[in-house]
Amino acid sequence: MLDRKFILQNPELVSENSARRGVSVDVQAICELESQRLAALKRSQEFNTQANETSKRIAGAKDNEERQKLIAEGRALREQKDAAAAEQSELEAKILELQAVLPNLTHPAVPDGGEEDANELGFGKTSKPSFDFKPIDHLELGEKHDLFDFESGARVAGSGFYFLRNAAVRLDLALQQFAISFLSDRGFTPVSTPDLALTSVLHGTGFNPRGPETQIYSIENTELNLVATAEITLGGMLSGQILESEKLPIKLCGLSHCFRTEAGAAGRASRGLYRVHQFTKIEMFAFTLPEQSESIHEEMRELECEIFDALEVPYRVVDTAAGDLGGPAYRKYDLEAWMPGRGDGGEWGEVTSTSNCTDYQARRLDVRYKTPGQKGTQYVHTLNGTAIATGRAMIAILENHQRADGSIAVPKILQPWVGKEILEPVS
Repeated sequence: MLDRKFILQNPELVSENSARRGVSVDVQAICELESQRLAALKRSQEFNTQANETSKRIAGAKDNEERQKLIAEGRALREQKDAAAAEQSELEAKILELQAVLPNLTHPAVPDGGEEDANELGFGKTSKPSFDFKPIDHLELGEKHDLFDFESGARVAGSGFYFLRNAAVRLDLALQQFAISFLSDRGFTPVSTPDLALTSVLHGTGFNPRGPETQIYSIENTELNLVATAEITLGGMLSGQILESEKLPIKLCGLSHCFRTEAGAAGRASRGLYRVHQFTKIEMFAFTLPEQSESIHEEMRELECEIFDALEVPYRVVDTAAGDLGGPAYRKYDLEAWMPGRGDGGEWGEVTSTSNCTDYQARRLDVRYKTPGQKGTQYVHTLNGTAIATGRAMIAILENHQRADGSIAVPKILQPWVGKEILEPVS
């Protein structure tokens, strides 16, 4: 969340930023409630001081009547103190509720607008394929190669779940092995994370696990939730901790299943593996010093590009517009892969994103750092980035590497794990 002192000192800037992000919050109400809270806190402290002074006078009372009078006076003062403290706590809760909805500040280079207004920054090394035949989508390819079983998935867990079969299993595992090996060689510590997290951890990373619009599966009668991304668990790893400045940045790559309700998702573009309720993802996450976060963000974007260049997948990089940013993100880059089987003649589809969340998540999670020789602590910055979401990466690989005879070329980087250069259709 945003620093409260910053909000109070810059209410107009915060209001304008929220409007630009499409979030409606009454910032003036936060300022007014804070004034009321401070007044209630002051009253509570004054009543407490008076009650303590009254208690000291009891021992010197000249008779029992005066003693009883002082005891009654002290009791009344403590009741007033408790009432003022309760009012202060109630006001604090109201402020936090409004404060939690405020989005992060926005990088000055971020374009205005919504999903269609993202800035196109560049393209990958692999060009869009030129087919001398009509390409088919990953679902038709899946039928030819017996790769996916959505029917059994629906029978077992409901619509939006699936079984991977045959070469799809090896391809899924190959993508995981490649991403973890790639990032381990570049200084990221590999971590296999829990698939569940406490509600407090989800709130800390900026996810809303309850309510009609949530994308989170919650476990009934518990404080546990299925995670939508390893960003949640990796961020929660160091919640409440104070780190040494010389040990930053801490760079992690987390392997996890991801679960999303995908409420409201529909349409041809969401078919098949593109928008499902469960998938596997390798996620980059970093805790950094404030002055490191912008360079680490650029590094994560470059690593995502290297990964998809190695997978021989055509993609473009976009700078997400302000109205399409999630609450914690200060800036977000997306990689959109070319998917020849999507729409009429192919479409771009998001395969990765990387966000600089500055100190927004760290304030909620209470992750700080201390510098030798300096008093106090400061909040770290956090960043996250998709290395590979295996389902969407598989769509891009299958559709871009398909051949006229129905076979599919396996990207060279994955061949050692897949064990084949070419996937042949099942007869």
